[in-house]
Amino acid sequence: MNFVAMDFETANGKRYSACSLALTIVRDSKIADEFYTLINPQTDFFWRNVQIHGIHEEDVQDAPTFPEVWQHIKQFYRPEQLVIAHNNSFDNSVLKNTLLHYGIQPPTFQTLDTVKSSRRLIPGLDNYRLNTVCDALQIDLHHHHNALDDAQACANILLYEAQHFGGEQLRPFINFYN
Repeated sequence: MNFVAMDFETANGKRYSACSLALTIVRDSKIADEFYTLINPQTDFFWRNVQIHGIHEEDVQDAPTFPEVWQHIKQFYRPEQLVIAHNNSFDNSVLKNTLLHYGIQPPTFQTLDTVKSSRRLIPGLDNYRLNTVCDALQIDLHHHHNALDDAQACANILLYEAQHFGGEQLRPFINFYN
């Protein structure tokens, strides 16, 4: 399998307020590379978001803005590329809204939601939050809501599902995002 797992954290309830991003790059069914950055969202932080992820406004004051980050990561968002997330409607929405906020055209890429694949392939869990699925599959999740740890965990969930259930079982969960 070849794919990219992505995870965003946001400064507030606005979907354009990305304050951190991680990508875990998987090639030939192995984690091959990772990318993590704080992002200056150029907007206020809400206390509840800070409570969840621990990133404060002062932590990102010297961080790049999203257009600067985009120059480094846009190569991973192509029509032939699979980009996954755990609850991808959130992460895809943050990507799209942040790009639109800066006047950048959002890309088209393939996407898969490991919440949906886990619900179907691993029935019977109390819920399908990232930490619950990781616990059930014995996948290490060191710091939940740290974007890099969450992206790694998401990648490991899909790798587990591919190994135990096969690619054909996962194919119906792949959609185009545009």
